[in-house]
Amino acid sequence: MAKKLEVKDLRISFRTDAGKLQAVRDISFDLERGRTLAIVGESGSGKSVTSRAIMGILAGNATVEAGQILYDGTDLLKMSEKEWCSVRGKRIAMIFQDPLSCLNPVMRVGKQIMEAVLLGNHTRQGKMTRAQARQRALELMGEVGIHEPAVRFRQYPFQLSGGMRQRIVIAIALASDPEILICDEPTTALDVTIQAQILELINRLKKERNLSALFITHDLGVVANMADDIAVMYAGKIVEYGTAEDVFYDPRHPYTWSLLASMPDLDTTEKLEAIPGTPPDMTAPPVGDAFAMRNQYALEIDFLQQPPMFRISDTHQAAAWLLHPYA
Repeated sequence: MAKKLEVKDLRISFRTDAGKLQAVRDISFDLERGRTLAIVGESGSGKSVTSRAIMGILAGNATVEAGQILYDGTDLLKMSEKEWCSVRGKRIAMIFQDPLSCLNPVMRVGKQIMEAVLLGNHTRQGKMTRAQARQRALELMGEVGIHEPAVRFRQYPFQLSGGMRQRIVIAIALASDPEILICDEPTTALDVTIQAQILELINRLKKERNLSALFITHDLGVVANMADDIAVMYAGKIVEYGTAEDVFYDPRHPYTWSLLASMPDLDTTEKLEAIPGTPPDMTAPPVGDAFAMRNQYALEIDFLQQPPMFRISDTHQAAAWLLHPYA
């Protein structure tokens, strides 16, 4: 299957008052056409930093130290800002956690969708007219499940509910018919009922448009029915990588076990387990496995040396010394 996005040995750091913080440490993954890859991990694991690096919107104190981000074989990191703008928001679009941070509070939501349509689309005769853009904006509002789009078109963001605002943000992201959709914690700020509706909407749009999706979340439960592949991140590294079936039914890294043990479901009868301790200070990364201090199954070598990725199957790998033949 064709790879739409390839991240190879990506390393990103931040300048802080305490020194250099290693946010992303030599991670690699692929996103194939029509598939959904979920990157899962606690806050501070490097998930959102990775997604922002792909979009080219890292903070000013961030530095990409090494690696490649290949879109259709072209390294985005070697593009000029002008070239990157031809990809960002057009071929690769992003949905953020807080819709209010993406919307202009003093511009009607319909006009904001229109602007995105005009930026991302042209007709065969040339640039799209405003009348055509307005019609396309109304169509997009209907596509993302907004009832009475002509009425909502003239409203401001503060007049809409959180779920409705997120639908507007999704419509803006789809305005230029992107090939890749990055969803960075798109339901965290919403209540459970609305979360389910937004996830169902994203899943439907992905299938209808044959989109490739990169889903960022701290909650494995959110992606249980969405992800084709899952990368589990901890302290800037991918510690387990496999299909959703691999990760949910045959997890091999102790951190993945901990995430699954803390995830509630309707059949849960035992007490949920919290992960003890806190993630390490990445201004001084540990010599060994970053999860060792919180891992009840840690071996002596976990404190001395980082584990390599052990191949479990053609689709499944994990970085845990427990997988070594001598363990």
